[in-house]
Amino acid sequence: MFEGISEKLNSTLKRVRGYGKLSESNIQDALREVRLSLLEADVNFKVVREFVESVKSRSLGQEVMGSLSPGQQFVKIVHEELIKVLGDESSELDLKSSPPVAIMLVGLQGSGKTTSASKLARHLKENLKRNPYLVPADVYRPAAIDQLKVLAKQVGAGIYDTKPGDKPLEICKRALEEAKLGGYDTLIIDTAGRLHIDEELMEELKTIKSELNPHQVLLVADAMTGQDAVNVSSSFNDALDIDGVVLTKMDGDARGGAALSIKSVTGKPIKFFGTGEKLEALEVFHPDRIASRILGMGDVLTFIEKAQAAFDDKQAEEMARKLLKKEFSLADFRDAMLAMGKLGSLDSMAQMIPGMKQIANNPRAMDTAEKEIKKTIAIVNSMTSAERANHTLLNSSRRKRIAVGSGTRVEDINRMIKNYMQMKNMMKNMGKMGKVAKKMMKFM
Repeated sequence: MFEGISEKLNSTLKRVRGYGKLSESNIQDALREVRLSLLEADVNFKVVREFVESVKSRSLGQEVMGSLSPGQQFVKIVHEELIKVLGDESSELDLKSSPPVAIMLVGLQGSGKTTSASKLARHLKENLKRNPYLVPADVYRPAAIDQLKVLAKQVGAGIYDTKPGDKPLEICKRALEEAKLGGYDTLIIDTAGRLHIDEELMEELKTIKSELNPHQVLLVADAMTGQDAVNVSSSFNDALDIDGVVLTKMDGDARGGAALSIKSVTGKPIKFFGTGEKLEALEVFHPDRIASRILGMGDVLTFIEKAQAAFDDKQAEEMARKLLKKEFSLADFRDAMLAMGKLGSLDSMAQMIPGMKQIANNPRAMDTAEKEIKKTIAIVNSMTSAERANHTLLNSSRRKRIAVGSGTRVEDINRMIKNYMQMKNMMKNMGKMGKVAKKMMKFM
């Protein structure tokens, strides 16, 4: 995510950080490179112009010229202006209305509306303790209706039973009544899309919005289409006055042009962004955190939030207790690896940790680490409960049996045991610090 623009901006800012003194000349040189980096990232040219002018104006003022570390101050200004371009502050969903609160998802075909609807349902259910009801209103694609029914079951959300031949408006009206009767507090409507914007599509969406009066209208846009996503956002906003945007496929968007342009061009905030195919791969869009990721400063807050979701307090306390009593078994080691998997890919985690971005951009290292985690889980799963509880039972014959059962080699098992012992010893030393062990287990 943002690899292209991040690499170029960081290269420029690294040089500026080293300047002992800033002049109008070297500021102009730096801004010229910043401008090129943004344009190459497919950022809207008007947004680029305004961004550069704002940075230039502030950089030539006393704020920087009189600073003891002008290079650092310049980077700080770029960071702050990036946050403004991205939306200044996060924009949460407005759910303050009589239930069921209706959320209408709109967008072009292929943008990821159906998947985003189920991801949003999961987010509302898991993080906001809402009771969502999904509505398949894309009658032109029967596969989309079936897909949403399958996904609704996976997230544990209610779903309206759309029938072939039903009219979109009638589906939405009946679904609203069923949601009320069923005690659901949030209605998520997956509307139809087209391969391109046309009058028929807009009229259908306008009618649904007018008749149903949804509390929020969210546009689902494909981040990888760059400026096309910005143009689509403008068209939908002109026709429907949207409340916000869900950007999909951000994990595959190395440039970042859409994310850096939409708010400035449409005036509407990005509320969520998708980072993968999994149902949990939906994040709230925090402009300050995204700006930090772009500039290689990491995103520790999001990392901590993900870690807290993976390890609950009871689990962390139990793990800390085992460490203090020297009971940290191979089964616990496996559970720690599984919890890491809940955080997302190692690559995405490394992107959030300051100083780790360069490692994250090494596909070979990331791939090796991912494979080692999978091997560890397979090996421990192939052991008996007694072996998991006591690794000293693992003699050569047992290791051969486990290797066959897990599809690995004895050398892999030896390496896994070594890693386990190193982690156990490290965590045992931390366990002596009492509460520190509990905190470490949360963010391990």
